[in-house]
Amino acid sequence: MGLIAATAVTASAAPAPVPGVVSLSEVHVTQSGVTAILTANTAGGAKIDPASVRATVAGLAVTVSVQPIARERRVATLLIDTSGSMGLAGMQTVARAADAFLAAVPKDVYVGAVAFSSVPVVVAAPTLDRTSLREAIAGLQSRGETSLYDGLATALTQLGATGDRSFVLISDGGDTRSRRTLAQTLTALSASGVRAQVVGFKTSESQGSVLTQLANAGHGTVSAAASSSAVSDAFVSAAFTVAAKAFGSQIRVVITAPASAAGAASIVVSASAGGKTFKGSATVNLAARNPSQSASASPSAPPSPSAVSDARSPLSRATSIRLLGIPWLLWAALFAVFLGLVGTVYALSAPTYVSRRQRRVASIEGYVFTKPNREGERSAVTAISTSLISLGDKVMVSRPSTPRTQLLLERADLPLRVGEWAVLRAVAVVVGVAGGMFLMHGSSISTFIGSCLGALVGVVLPGLFLKFAASRRARKFEGQLPDVLTLVASSLSTGFSLLQALDAVARDAEEPSSKEFSRALAETRIGADLKDSLDHLADRMDSKNMRWTGMAIDIQRQVGGNLAETLRNTAATLRDREALARHVKALSAEGRLSAYILLALPAGLFLYLLGVNRKYVELLWTTPIGIGMSVAGLISLAVGMYWMNKVVKVEV
Repeated sequence: MGLIAATAVTASAAPAPVPGVVSLSEVHVTQSGVTAILTANTAGGAKIDPASVRATVAGLAVTVSVQPIARERRVATLLIDTSGSMGLAGMQTVARAADAFLAAVPKDVYVGAVAFSSVPVVVAAPTLDRTSLREAIAGLQSRGETSLYDGLATALTQLGATGDRSFVLISDGGDTRSRRTLAQTLTALSASGVRAQVVGFKTSESQGSVLTQLANAGHGTVSAAASSSAVSDAFVSAAFTVAAKAFGSQIRVVITAPASAAGAASIVVSASAGGKTFKGSATVNLAARNPSQSASASPSAPPSPSAVSDARSPLSRATSIRLLGIPWLLWAALFAVFLGLVGTVYALSAPTYVSRRQRRVASIEGYVFTKPNREGERSAVTAISTSLISLGDKVMVSRPSTPRTQLLLERADLPLRVGEWAVLRAVAVVVGVAGGMFLMHGSSISTFIGSCLGALVGVVLPGLFLKFAASRRARKFEGQLPDVLTLVASSLSTGFSLLQALDAVARDAEEPSSKEFSRALAETRIGADLKDSLDHLADRMDSKNMRWTGMAIDIQRQVGGNLAETLRNTAATLRDREALARHVKALSAEGRLSAYILLALPAGLFLYLLGVNRKYVELLWTTPIGIGMSVAGLISLAVGMYWMNKVVKVEV
């Protein structure tokens, strides 16, 4: 967490870190030369001797003049590791070191703070109010994992793109959660022109190497104790104090480029401070000289506190706050899409849904001559929903699967036309694509794969739901059929005709039997033969038992016999078969449960890793080996699903 460093220096257990080199920031090519801010990290805060400043451009000695730092935009960010590895003692050390930094830094420097654990959090925007900043840092707690690279990206966003910018980073160097890689972070850091001061806290050799690379990319220094026991309040506070005093050792240099120099050229600036000579370098493109700016042009006025705090764009500020690693702005967009989809589904389904209260009112209204006007209630059906349903009807009318879909809708007792079902499936595809992009957002490849998988889920899942709902209602009908036949047989024994017995079933039986037999009776009353009505009922519910029952009734009507006794025997046979089926189901329960767990485990583990360690699971679709493993895994999963289904499925 912190300012960018240029050269890595490892300190021993001494109370103060070793001084670093000078760094060049805010390098600008002008019409007559180059301007830059020269900063020296000296342990005692020694000032740079203006008379000692020398410069070369492309190896040629050039004229260099020195100007004091005035009216410069100077911003610093304290980048603080608050992961669980820091511990309570580490956070107390950070708070005391921050106090030392704020006490030593010049009063005109705006200071902000960013903390990172599992996700980076902006603790305070750059401000001159040292008291509020101390209170905010003192309230930080150690917990969670480490997102060092994401935290550094948040700090760069807070620092903006202009003025003298730096950050002080204190961390152990171990990143366990970031979405960004070290290479991406180093590239962004080198291109930003931000100066870094890195303080290692109980770092291992490998973690220290990460901090050293960050320091080099930021043209700053890294201070790390030789051992964990060497880390102390004095060491960390001294490192922070050195970073703060570096602001007092800054001057602006104006370098006159020779006429012969053109294109990319190396600039080397040397200076003395505290009796020691320091040297810094930078590479500039002299061909990109700005004719509108002279070498002696004065810098712009310092920004106001609000301007500094608003250096980030509104989008950056909104996306810096995250939940589960996902920006709040994306959460809000997805929530808006969800509300829109819910509204669409409601607009489509509300006109077709009829509650029990409405059914009772409709039955009463059937006995009166004048019915109330329902035009106001029907106004909920908007022109958009009507157009969508009409389009769905046109699409489904030419599809060979439309009769099958209509049959499943009737079997599931869903109050939808095929056109409405087509619209809902289209909505499911849109939701699936949005959900896939939401879960697998990142690179363009990840987003594309997520959208494809989401579209696949949106296409397959509604069909599976419809089949599940239809089969569930059909199984319930099969389970009620023995009791229905017993009721019909009892009615026939008391002298009822067959139609009167079926009418008793329609009135007294439970759903879905009452509704289905009511429909069969309605077909009979409008002229259909009873055999055809019962066959339609058997086809609608896909019931073999109902087909056999219809055949028995038809045979009895043709040749005569005791239909009540026949139906009782049929009901007894169905109960025996149902008991045997349940016995087999109980015996195969362990195998079916194992199949469910083994099938759900890969998907559940994938979704869990996608949330807690996305970088680890991204290899499955970002590398050729990972893609091959994913394809092989899906094929194996499909084969295993088919095999286990055949093993545990026993026909009775």
